Amino acid sequence: MRHFGRGFGVANFAVLAVLLMTTAGSSQDKPTKTEEDGKWMDAEGSPTYNIAADGKVDWYTYSGFRRYHSECHVCHGPEGEGSTYAPALIESLKTMKYPEFMNIVASGRTIQRPDKTSVMPALGDNVNVMCYLDDIFVYLKARADGALPRGTRPERSGEKPEAAAKNEKSCMGN
Repeated sequence: MRHFGRGFGVANFAVLAVLLMTTAGSSQDKPTKTEEDGKWMDAEGSPTYNIAADGKVDWYTYSGFRRYHSECHVCHGPEGEGSTYAPALIESLKTMKYPEFMNIVASGRTIQRPDKTSVMPALGDNVNVMCYLDDIFVYLKARADGALPRGTRPERSGEKPEAAAKNEKSCMGN
C-alpha cells in the first residue's frame, strides 16, 4: 500500500484525525512546542513551525512554503491569502485545527452559498500534496499566526533532516 504524509496510509488519516481530537489533553503541563528529529509539534501534538530569532525557519516550514507554491497557490492565492474562487487559508487556519485541515485536503469539500458553490477537490491520492501535508500546514499556520510576514521568502535554518528524507522516500514509494 502506498503511504501518504509522514508515514500514514490514506485510510489512517481519518483515524488519526479522530485520535488527535479525542486525546488532546490539557496543555498546562506540556511545553508549548517540542522538537524531534527537526520536526516541531505543538502542545496538542499537531505539526507546527519554528522560526529562529534571525528569521530562519525549520526545514518543514521551508518545505511547506515550496510545496504550497507548487501545488496550492494557483487556487488559494499567493501566500494563502485567497482568490475570487478559493478561500484565504491564512484566515481559515486562525481557527482550524490540523485534523480538520488534513481531512479537507484529503477528502475534499463542497460549500453551498446563496451566491456560489465552492469546491475543494479531494487530493488524497496526490503524493505531491499528501507526502508534504504537515509541511504545507506549518507554512500556512506560520502565515496565519503572523510569524511569517507577507512577501517573505523563508530562509531555512539547516539541511533536510534525515527523518524527512526517509519519510519522503517511503511516501513516494522509492
